[in-house]
Amino acid sequence: MAGFRKKQRIQLIVVGAVFLIAATSLVGYALRDGIEFFRSPSQVVEERPNASEKFRLGGLVEEGSLLRGDGETVSFRVTDGGEAIDVTFSGILPDLFREGQGMIATGTLQGDVFVATEVLAKHDESYMPKEVADALKEQGVFRGEDGS
Repeated sequence: MAGFRKKQRIQLIVVGAVFLIAATSLVGYALRDGIEFFRSPSQVVEERPNASEKFRLGGLVEEGSLLRGDGETVSFRVTDGGEAIDVTFSGILPDLFREGQGMIATGTLQGDVFVATEVLAKHDESYMPKEVADALKEQGVFRGEDGS
């Protein structure tokens, strides 16, 4: 009787481990396209992402770089103080989007141009997305409200 219970416990542990591995694999497979990494312009220049890799690019919109094209197409440069990347976007920009302001865009790098599918701008005068602020601090360009 004791051998039967031991065998039953081992079978239960093996079945549980198989289910855990299967669940982890399914979650990883489902999220493979949904994970978007943040990069600053300097990080993009240092380690160029694959052409098919979707990621977030953030920094400051470079002064004097905003050009409005035909229809809703705009182009501008995003900088972190060290490097700058050309960006194109077809769509309506957020109301608070302007030169010299922080922003994050989601898209892919095609050649030397980042083609954005979504552009987000800061929502008030004191807010800067954490990823953008950290990248700008790393370049020595951004100082937060606390002076750091």
